[in-house]
Amino acid sequence: MKLGILSRNSKLYSTRRLVEAAEQRDHEVRVVDPLRCYMNITAHKPQIHYKGDILDQFNAVIPRIGASVTFYGTAILRQFEMMNVYPLNESVAISRSRDKLRSLQLLSRRGIGLPVTGFAHSPDDIDDLLATVGGAPCVIKLLEGTQGLGVVLAETKQAAESVIQAFMGLKQHILVQEYIKEAKGSDIRCFVIGDKVVASMKRQAKEGEFRSNLHRGGSATLCRITPEERATAVRAAKVMGLNVCGVDLLRSNHGAVVMEVNSSPGLEGIENASGKDVASMIIEFIEKNGKPNRTKTKGSG
Repeated sequence: MKLGILSRNSKLYSTRRLVEAAEQRDHEVRVVDPLRCYMNITAHKPQIHYKGDILDQFNAVIPRIGASVTFYGTAILRQFEMMNVYPLNESVAISRSRDKLRSLQLLSRRGIGLPVTGFAHSPDDIDDLLATVGGAPCVIKLLEGTQGLGVVLAETKQAAESVIQAFMGLKQHILVQEYIKEAKGSDIRCFVIGDKVVASMKRQAKEGEFRSNLHRGGSATLCRITPEERATAVRAAKVMGLNVCGVDLLRSNHGAVVMEVNSSPGLEGIENASGKDVASMIIEFIEKNGKPNRTKTKGSG
């Protein structure tokens, strides 16, 4: 097969591993910067151009689209879909998962466990908003934040009010969530491919920190998950319509709750923690499923 990887940096660990895994399985692979692609949008023969070339050779594409380039990256991916190129994750599913509010609404509609979450626009509603999530301590998140950025733990009601007012004053949309104290600064990353959790790891926040993201200095260790956690992760992936994703779970007193579904999960942490060749599993999934004209949005919303 001829595979394209949409990535801004060919030297990133995840991109390099996918290239290595594809080449080891005798596929041709090319890394393409989505921001250097430009499109010919036409009814009869849609095209994507890249540095003077026409990209019409791919059987499948693997999107590694960063959150900061979601709009343009998914537009390029949508153009590939119009050209009947198989996408590992579809453009609509990626856009759906990147919208934190929309993804939580979709997950809640399907009965998947979530932290109690509030959303409001007016500063006049802050008191009631905080009461909705059980008061302080609570977690305040920017809708556009990634890798733990824009996430604040407010330990008192006064601190929560100040942070919410500050974000609202900057015209930022925020979510307010209950703080799952019993998680003790850890979460579970379940790596889902197709309808299986192929690897999992426990991420633990560093001392004095509550965010467990590896980019924030957190550590990762191998973790065994329960059948309930496995089923929750797979269901969350299906609701988002993602073939490959990282589902982040918190272990609460009322069971596993989904914190986030990541459509472009990093491979370094999960491969090092689990010892598994996750990159080859992704390529194997494409081999089995990457047929032309199999691009259609899964799920709804």
